[in-house]
Amino acid sequence: KRYLPEELIAEILGEKGEFDLAPRNQSITILFSDLTGFTRLSSKLRARKMARILNEYLDAMIDVIFDHGGTIDKFIGDAIMVFWGAPKGLPQDKQVELATTCAKKMQERLVELNERWTEAGIPYLNMRIGINHGPAIVGNFGNKRRSDYSAIGSNINLASRIESACPPGEIFLSGNVCDLMDEDTFEEAGSFDLKGVGETDLYRLR
Repeated sequence: KRYLPEELIAEILGEKGEFDLAPRNQSITILFSDLTGFTRLSSKLRARKMARILNEYLDAMIDVIFDHGGTIDKFIGDAIMVFWGAPKGLPQDKQVELATTCAKKMQERLVELNERWTEAGIPYLNMRIGINHGPAIVGNFGNKRRSDYSAIGSNINLASRIESACPPGEIFLSGNVCDLMDEDTFEEAGSFDLKGVGETDLYRLR
C-alpha cells in the first residue's frame, strides 16, 4: 500500500494471489518531480509549519499518482520518483499516456495548493517534472530487515537528469517517451548537456 493504489493491489492479487517482487528487467516509464525553492523556503519557516506544507504537498501528489496507477518508488525530501509498468505490466504507450497525464495533473494540483498557501503567506512554489522510458531492473532490494521495491539502471538516472534540466513549472520528456506519443502532444525544447549523460535532445509536453 506504500507503493501502489489499493485498486491495483487487489487486481494483481486477484490474478496471481501474490506479488512476484524478485528483481527483473522490465520496460517502464519513470517520472521525477521536484519543487524549486523548497530548500531555501525551509530555512525561513518553523519546522512544524514546513513539515505541514510538505505533508500537504505529498498527500496531494500521492492522490494524483495513485489516481493514475503509478508506483511510488521513493520520496527524497520534496522530490518524488514514480514509475509505470511494474509490478503490473502495461503496454508501453499506455505507460506513457498515464505518466504524462499524471504529470499535468500534478502541476494543476500544485496550483491549487499554492492558492491556499499564499493566503498563509507562503511564497509561490513551482515544480519541475522529467519523464523517461526504457528498460530498468525492478524489484525488491535489501534483506529481510530492510528492503525497498525500487527501479535501478541508466534510464532512472536519465529521468532524474531530465527533471534537473527542466524549467520550473514545465514537463520535459526524453525522445524515448515522445516515440510513444502523438506528434502534436509535445514540442522540441532543445539540446541539453546532462550530467553523466552528455548532449541530449529533450522535448516539452504541451
